[in-house]
Amino acid sequence: MPTLPVIVNSLVEMHSLGLALGQKLTRGDILLLNGSLGAGKTSLVQGIAAALNISGVTSPTFVISRTYPAAIPLIHVDAYRLVGEPWALFDDLDLESQSSDAITVIEWGDGFVERIADEYLEVRIEFGEEDEQRILTLVPHGNRWNGLKL
Repeated sequence: MPTLPVIVNSLVEMHSLGLALGQKLTRGDILLLNGSLGAGKTSLVQGIAAALNISGVTSPTFVISRTYPAAIPLIHVDAYRLVGEPWALFDDLDLESQSSDAITVIEWGDGFVERIADEYLEVRIEFGEEDEQRILTLVPHGNRWNGLKL
């Protein structure tokens, strides 16, 4: 069941929300980010990365996946270019073997994330009424996410 929506009014707030979320993540956690182009997915990931003492995070759209080394590594995947492609292209990323030691965030990962995990947190990001406003809904998949509060 989705949690109550979280409203952010700027990219700074999106980053702060990512920071708060990142502080609650542990090794092996997987997040699925769904939202339109420009919704703020990368800003959210940059906040998560900041919680892991990682900087320099950019969108992996053209490389599909980036791994950021840290005490707990961050794997950031953008599956946008894989939509409609054979599963083999996603499977070649070998996320299943890497994700247990890292925090994995997959943008545009519907249909893909289920191939590597039964438990993950889905973050749906929608545009709000104001230009910078975004509405986020956290949808837990599995017991790991029960009772998550930001």
